Amino acid sequence: MGRTAEIQRKTNETSIVLQLNLDGTGISDINTGIGFFDHMLNSFARHGFFDLKLNVVGDLHVDAHHTVEDTGIVLGQAIKAALGDKKGIKRYGDSVLPMDETLVLCAIDLSGRPYLVYDVSLTVERVGYMDTELVKEFFYAISYAAGMNLHLKLLHGSNNHHIIEALFKAFARALDEAIGQDTRISDVLSTKGTVD
Repeated sequence: MGRTAEIQRKTNETSIVLQLNLDGTGISDINTGIGFFDHMLNSFARHGFFDLKLNVVGDLHVDAHHTVEDTGIVLGQAIKAALGDKKGIKRYGDSVLPMDETLVLCAIDLSGRPYLVYDVSLTVERVGYMDTELVKEFFYAISYAAGMNLHLKLLHGSNNHHIIEALFKAFARALDEAIGQDTRISDVLSTKGTVD
């Protein structure tokens, strides 16, 4: 049985049901009401080999902020829950990912200590129906809910769609590496004996 989690979160702003299998094959069924965001989350699932089922009903009549941020919170919670005690995982993962003219870097430490470094400049306010400033909010929410140290850096690129999609794909690949299991690690990969 894979490392799985199901999270439900309901507030006055969003209602979210999420199922995650970290040991999946990249199958996804995603509906957030924001087409571009769905595309990014499908890319995340596919390139990380995560099975992800997600339904979000948000207050999109206000804007997309609550939907995107709360989805990040719930996905972060699911990653943390699915990993459990983190015994045997590699803990660290990184990816340098190209997409046409774009090149991005993502590095992850599943240390239990949340921190986000986001060095990405986007030059348009929206891609599709998603505000580009929400990309940072999404990754911030994941990093804090999952307890991960997450670094995202744009090395070069000009097309905002490509940049954002490369970020999601690089994040997926780095996370897939970090959650990978290594038989040489009998407990947790820390001299302290804990990664919380």
